[in-house]
Formats: sequence, structure tokens, C-alpha cells
Amino acid sequence: MISIAKYLTIAQNAHQEMTIKKSRFITRLYRIHTVAEAQEKIQQVKKIEYKATHNCSCYRVGNQLQQAHDDGEPQGTAGLPMLAALQQMQVQDVVAIVTRYFGGIKLGASGLIRAYRNSVVQTIQQVGLIQRIPLRQITLILNYHQYELIKLEINRQATKIQTTYTDQVQVKLWLPPTQVENLQQTLQNKLSQKIELQIGDLTYQEVPYSTTEKPV
Repeated sequence: MISIAKYLTIAQNAHQEMTIKKSRFITRLYRIHTVAEAQEKIQQVKKIEYKATHNCSCYRVGNQLQQAHDDGEPQGTAGLPMLAALQQMQVQDVVAIVTRYFGGIKLGASGLIRAYRNSVVQTIQQVGLIQRIPLRQITLILNYHQYELIKLEINRQATKIQTTYTDQVQVKLWLPPTQVENLQQTLQNKLSQKIELQIGDLTYQEVPYSTTEKPV
């Protein structure tokens, strides 16, 4: 799902295993962008771990589309705690699948909730988070005099800049979508004329993000 707001997701796909009272919990996290991608990953894991006692799952696509599945565990003890971990850590565009191989010792409802939630939390902490920041690409074609008048302002406002010098100056810059109109007005004021901006695609800059979420 395409969003124009910054959001958090996992830094990369992840795979982690932990043992709790002889039960094996294997957690897999995947970055996804659609519900179809999430469902495909769930089915792939079920084929790989077809001998498992349970393959519980949840996903969040954007901050609107989400689902959880207990896959035979007592209702509300697996998928929902996993989803709650994603929600509380504000992680989007992720599918989480936790595979359980029963070790012979029952955990009880509260124990299952902790195990499934912490499996997701600890795997996210292991792999790390990134913040995806939306940026709009803008292209300017200027003469050298115009460029000298506005280059300081461009450097101040833009997140990223690429400049090409020929008989003119081509400036490609990236900035948050909400700042495009402000940039256009600023350039118009600096040059005393309207500047045509070539507005390109929306892309995302990914930057590391630290989390302090703790297992319970």
C-alpha cells in the first residue's frame, strides 16, 4: 500500500528461533506491500513447516489493513498478541509468522500470549527498524545567475540534491511532499518570477530507527 506519510517497518526480512518450556517458536518477518504478498508468505511458510503444530500469523499493510490468525491455538492467544506487538511498535508493511512445535508442556493462555508476542518483539529488536520517509523528486532547469540566487535556499530545504552543469544548471532535489508548494513560492520570491517545477515520482528514504520496546 502506497502512503504519503512516514512510517516504520523492519530493516530487512528476519528469522529467529526460541525455545520456551520445550516448545520451539520459529519467527519469520517479511516486508510486504499488499495483502496478497502477506498471504503468499503465510502459505509459503506453511508448506515449509507443514509438520509444525501451529503456524500462527498476522500482518499490517499500511495502518489500515491488518489481520491475525491463531491457526488452532486457543482463540486470542497467538495471532492477536503478535498483531498487538506490531501495533505497539508502530510497524507497518510487515507479515509475521510464528511456527510452533509443541514440546509436551502446556503454557496456558497467558503463557501463549507472552510467547507469541515476545517472539515478534524480540525478532524485530534483533533485525532493527527503519523509518521510511516519503520524498518528492523535483527538477529545476536554471541559468547560472538564477542558480546562484537560489542555491543556498535549495540546500536548506532539500533532503537530497543532484546538480548537473552544462550550458544551464539542472537541479534534481528531493523533499517531503508537503514542502513542494513552499519551495515553489520561495523560489518565486527569490527570482521575482514564477519557476516551473518538474514534479516527479514519490520515493522513500530509509533511515535507521531505534526502538525501546521491551518483552513482557
